[in-house]
Amino acid sequence: MEVSGTMKRALISVSDKTGVVEFAKGLAEVGFEIISTGGTKKALEEAGLAVIGIDDITGFPEMLEGRVKTLHPNVHGGLLAKRTPDHLSQIADQGIQPIDLVCVNLYPFQQTISKQDVTEEEAIENIDIGGPSMLRSAAKNHAFVTVVVDANDYNKVLSELKEFGDVTTLTKKKLAAKVYRHTASYDAIIADYMTNLVEEHDPERVTFTYERKQSLRYGENPHQKATFYVNPLGSKFSIAHAKQLHGKELSYNNIRDADAALQIVKDFSEPVAVAVKHMNPCGVGTGSTVLDAYKKAYEADSTSIFGGIVAFNREVDEDTAKLLHEIFLEIIIAPSYSEEALSILTTKKNIRLLEVEVSDKNKQEKTITSVAGGLLTQDQDTYTFDNATITIPTKREPSEAEWEALKLGWKVVKHVKSNAIVVTNSDMTLGIGAGQMNRVGAAKIALEQAGEKAAGAALASDAFFPMDDTVEAAAKAGITAIIQPGGSIKDADSIKKADEYGIAMVLTGIRHFKH
Repeated sequence: MEVSGTMKRALISVSDKTGVVEFAKGLAEVGFEIISTGGTKKALEEAGLAVIGIDDITGFPEMLEGRVKTLHPNVHGGLLAKRTPDHLSQIADQGIQPIDLVCVNLYPFQQTISKQDVTEEEAIENIDIGGPSMLRSAAKNHAFVTVVVDANDYNKVLSELKEFGDVTTLTKKKLAAKVYRHTASYDAIIADYMTNLVEEHDPERVTFTYERKQSLRYGENPHQKATFYVNPLGSKFSIAHAKQLHGKELSYNNIRDADAALQIVKDFSEPVAVAVKHMNPCGVGTGSTVLDAYKKAYEADSTSIFGGIVAFNREVDEDTAKLLHEIFLEIIIAPSYSEEALSILTTKKNIRLLEVEVSDKNKQEKTITSVAGGLLTQDQDTYTFDNATITIPTKREPSEAEWEALKLGWKVVKHVKSNAIVVTNSDMTLGIGAGQMNRVGAAKIALEQAGEKAAGAALASDAFFPMDDTVEAAAKAGITAIIQPGGSIKDADSIKKADEYGIAMVLTGIRHFKH
């Protein structure tokens, strides 16, 4: 086992003091002198430990409201000196002693800006300067200095010190790598905050930071490795922040499907049930209760929902749970479950029950898509019917019932892979055509699924009709109202065809591609 020289001094300065007293006691037991600052020094002294103040090391008082206390050669010289005769001679000439271990965690910037009422001044004051500087110095000199930024590593460090008299070289390297991940994440959050503060929408550089939530058994397929990371400041109304109440561990595909379901749920204020299969909705129903909504979502496609995911925006009650229990589902997502519902649903060992906070629905996050060698970012597609510039180019306008069906179709179609066609009535989907290479092909799938229910129903298209064949197919199936963006050079042909069949057509001017 490769180890480096004997340690003598540890510098401890932490904002999160979880476990730090026990750690410092363990270090003292193996012969360390403890150097500390501020609140950490006080906590250690109250625990009966002998502590050297940082100003005793620097010979300089803390100043500028604590902004300057560890930024001093007596600290950084002790951290950065190699344990070579030349370096040791140089710091000795300046009266500097080596520091062999650094235990630092940083001002709580992330927690500070997470508060709803945080001021800019408060946020800025919680940008740590001395802490990252010490961490980076110690991590650079990790061949000689052990650097600890995570309380989860306290026991390992103490264990190796007791067993080997030092921390092993491999562990030091791992700890140093963790430090750089930590400081990079810290700076990324600050950079994002400052960028948003000045409303810079297209910065020349962008750095994202995510925290590991769980290691997954595999990715889309068993031969692919995968990990689930979450945005620490992301929306709580998300699969990333869901609480799992029951069932097997989530898989990669489970997570993606669950996310797709929640994105649809977010667009509804009335009770809604959304069934998803392979990233596309297979059934969406609304009603006065979740039971009513679920019945419609199930009826929309009772075949595809099998083995799928169902999401709600209201509590799952006993009656709804009884129906959910009747079929095989991978996941159920809801803001809460009644005790009776949980007792029913948990009788199935493997079904995943997720609880998601229905909040901050309008919090906007960039969507990020990876490509080989890079990534794409874009704003979320939050355009709704209310944002649209509505025109009605046909002779007939929609009836009140048709308007409701058109609005539902327009909500759902933006969540369906392009080319996308959705057939609806006023409170449920009747047919969904997703991901086809031509629009009329998507329409044929949706209309075939709707069958006789297409008569008197509405049809929604995520993009314009390049020719009138989709309108022709819709008319022959009995569709009476169509909503689409418009904008084709052949719009007139589609409008004329709609008029021939007495179809009311609504143009929104908004496209909803989803690739």
